[in-house]
Amino acid sequence: MPTPTTQKAWIVERMGHPSKALKFHSDWPVPSEIPTGHVLVKIQAAALNPIGYKLMQVAPNFLAKRPLIAEHDFSGVVEKENDTEFNVGDSVFGFVHVSVALGTKQGTLAEYALVPAISVAKRPSNIDAIEASGLAVAGLSAYQSMFHDAHLEAGQTVFINGGSTSVGLFAIQIAKARGIRVVTSASAKKEELVRKMGADEFIDYTKEPLHKYLTSHPPSPKFHAIIDAYGLSDPSLYTHSPAYLAPGGSFVTTTPAPHNVSLTEIRNLFKTIAAMTWPTWLGGVPREFKIYGLVQNKEDIDALRDLVAEGKVVGVVDSAYEMNDAMKAYEKLLTSRATARF
Repeated sequence: MPTPTTQKAWIVERMGHPSKALKFHSDWPVPSEIPTGHVLVKIQAAALNPIGYKLMQVAPNFLAKRPLIAEHDFSGVVEKENDTEFNVGDSVFGFVHVSVALGTKQGTLAEYALVPAISVAKRPSNIDAIEASGLAVAGLSAYQSMFHDAHLEAGQTVFINGGSTSVGLFAIQIAKARGIRVVTSASAKKEELVRKMGADEFIDYTKEPLHKYLTSHPPSPKFHAIIDAYGLSDPSLYTHSPAYLAPGGSFVTTTPAPHNVSLTEIRNLFKTIAAMTWPTWLGGVPREFKIYGLVQNKEDIDALRDLVAEGKVVGVVDSAYEMNDAMKAYEKLLTSRATARF
């Protein structure tokens, strides 16, 4: 059956809340030319990630190169390929990197996506398309932040702030699979979940600010790295880290961005910028502060696939929606209490 020339797709047309930024199209063009090293994927399932709606809300049109197809995570079947390791009909998962989306206007809330093969891996046979759809962005964020940014090794201990977030849940599992001890934070109602994923020790962040708890209950030995999977705007966990983060250890955060529009959040953001840039010889924090950025790396996505195939890492699906119900999925995700996937 020939590939159609048009498709259904959710298009980001303007800056704003998803309900205002997105518009459903039934005649969006399907890419007809496949560059070398790329695959055209017929999408079976796509996943929402906070980066999607955050870019909608904060990036002006001239920077975001709108209009373009929404979202980044997917699973599907190879429809066409050009000089890649994949064959037509292969079941795959992967992601469209933000930098790629800006140049090609490709995304994953659609029926087809043109993707560099470096960002794609074969789907393990022990998971279905929905489970696979949310692996890449969150899973690679966890993997790369721990091993490329923090350089963690077997036998060490990591503190994962936000263990019940999508990145946090992957980080717990991946760390345990690599022989790393995990201490994590979440609310009390998420304790069972993070322990099920493998956390060795749990801290309820609602009882006391984390930096105060860890300062009064310092780990022995100190953490070799702190992975902030929540994206704190308040820098306190970092500024007090010499009490619980080993010398030479790194503080790695996903996105230290305001979680709402308030004077407190904006003030915290400026405090974080000051903390991460103030030199140690002038009294700055003697620990490295890193902001994680997702990179396209074939070895990493294949390593993630192998961990899933071995049953050492699983995705957690909160809800599944039909394509036409994308707005309901965004509403669920915006509660910050869900990992919503199609």
